[in-house]
Amino acid sequence: MSEAEPLGGRFVTKTTVICAVLTAIMGALLLYRLVFGLGAVTNLSNGYGFGLWIAYDVFISTAFACGGYSMALLVYIFNRGEYHPLVRPALIASAFGYSLGGMSIMFDVGRYWNAWHLFTPGWANPTSIMFEVAACIATYCLVLWVEFAPAIAEKWASPKVVAVLKKTAFIPIAIGCLLPTMHQSSLGSLLIPAGYLVHPLWQTNLLPVLALSSAICMGYSIVIFEGSLVTEAYGRPSEATMLGKISRLIVGLLVFYLVVRWGNLAFAGKLGLVLTSGKYSAFFIIENGLFLLPIILLASQRHRVNPQILFIAAVSMLLAGALFRLDLVLIAYGRDGWHYFPSVAEIMITVGFVALEILGYIVCVKLFPVLSIHHPAHGREAILEEDDEDEPLGVAAQ
Repeated sequence: MSEAEPLGGRFVTKTTVICAVLTAIMGALLLYRLVFGLGAVTNLSNGYGFGLWIAYDVFISTAFACGGYSMALLVYIFNRGEYHPLVRPALIASAFGYSLGGMSIMFDVGRYWNAWHLFTPGWANPTSIMFEVAACIATYCLVLWVEFAPAIAEKWASPKVVAVLKKTAFIPIAIGCLLPTMHQSSLGSLLIPAGYLVHPLWQTNLLPVLALSSAICMGYSIVIFEGSLVTEAYGRPSEATMLGKISRLIVGLLVFYLVVRWGNLAFAGKLGLVLTSGKYSAFFIIENGLFLLPIILLASQRHRVNPQILFIAAVSMLLAGALFRLDLVLIAYGRDGWHYFPSVAEIMITVGFVALEILGYIVCVKLFPVLSIHHPAHGREAILEEDDEDEPLGVAAQ
């Protein structure tokens, strides 16, 4: 018997109609881009080869899509089976996030018709960081859909097919835990060769560590964010028991991130730049303030049982991770004499990709068994009691 069930209900709602309209606008703009080129729809230049599409669709969107990766680490690597009901919702969100992020790159590349060179030995450059990122993301998109295949099979295939898919699921799960570890850290490595073009407050050889740790943290935060929205939108029982305990991982990861970040600044003698770098100081302080806020909000055990506080902390973490990446790629990056601000078309295409992801998620949870049938107790006392008795990571769930 399946542990999840389709949500059901109408597919045509106010939300899906709005998302469909935004997706249609995006489709028209992308068609225009394919016909008339990048210059017709973007404000990219020789000084800014990375614009909003790369900043959001590659650096930010893939980090938002790390929910499946983060939950796989927790459930399958650290053997915390109690969190298994959260895996499929995180997995389908990751599948759409990575797939659409990968697809968007094809429109950002000037000569998109040469994209096949990436997988051709005679053309590919395996020593390039960009090759590693592109190859890993492309492969991970396929792996994510293979991981989600049992949910599709439960809807349309025979029990034997479902049994085979579940029995062999350890293979894509293992690969799925490896690939994001590689490309999320490599996304940080991409900016190291830029050297002085990235402001010293962000430029460091530890960018791979910062990028990976913040991505994992964003993965857990997006699970809380999506779980809170689904609970509120569809009137489902609260999952605050599990989400509250996951929030403790966010606190630990954030402490690690901030210690590495500020310790590196101190070691490099850059602490004085925090208050003397003009607009960069403002962005840096806002970014780190957003990283610090979830630690403050979730430090109290009582706060971790409050759905509103959990939601605010998750939003703060997601904004912090997004701003960190936006600062790296656009705000703290640049050459003298060059300026960049995204065009209306760039913004609308990015909004369209987000709308398409939301639309796809809604359709999938309504059509396929994604959301768990069995919900944990969600009373305040039950949450506190379970929180006190929780085992450390690495101990098998009973």
